[in-house]
Amino acid sequence: MKDVEQELIRTALPYWEAEATIVRRFFKSKPTREDHIFWLKAQLWKELHPVDGYFTGLQRELNHLVASFPEIDKTIERHQYHSLLEQLTQEFNHYVLMADVLEYLLGHRISADDTFQLPQEKKLGDVRRAYANSGSAVDKAAVLVTEGGGARMFREGRKLKGGRLERMIARAMEVVYQDEKKHYKEAAREAARVLQNERDLARMKKAVHEVSLQRVYMRNEMFKEQLTSDEIKSCLTSRMYRVID
Repeated sequence: MKDVEQELIRTALPYWEAEATIVRRFFKSKPTREDHIFWLKAQLWKELHPVDGYFTGLQRELNHLVASFPEIDKTIERHQYHSLLEQLTQEFNHYVLMADVLEYLLGHRISADDTFQLPQEKKLGDVRRAYANSGSAVDKAAVLVTEGGGARMFREGRKLKGGRLERMIARAMEVVYQDEKKHYKEAAREAARVLQNERDLARMKKAVHEVSLQRVYMRNEMFKEQLTSDEIKSCLTSRMYRVID
């Protein structure tokens, strides 16, 4: 089982490192105030709308959790309920931290209306929904493996140094990274349990490739096209990566 988990992670890893390259290059490029506002608004939209097929938006998930409260230890086990509550609280905290940075840049209070969904993010949602809602447990588990891009964006952002803005970004990224850095291992473990044979594994890897590639396009758009198409292709084909945090 461990070998299968590692194979799933290795399948996604080049894409995650491509995301890391994009973020690293962006922060080294001395981005303008407007560049920061752009990626923050796009990322805040993502924080409010977690993975399609697993969550349907924070507000709806919270409403569902409240409605389910009377069912604790009846139709929903209390530890499961607590886990869901922690996940949603964690996701909202990520929104709070990033929103604080955006407010600092804009100089006024913000709301969810200040966020936006970029075209490549919309395409990513379409791809993920197609797999998550296909009726196949293999497809749905594949989406979970790709979620968060191995926390590579946050791994890079936490290293940022400089003035108040950079420190605020680094602090937010550090919190998210610590919350999410092990998610991909947990997702791979859960996905491996779904697999019954080599055909299932091949199907899952195909889905991981497709979703992960669209994640790279999404991240590249968010961070002002740091990589050309040829550079993306090079990132994905020229190196082998070890499975590390």
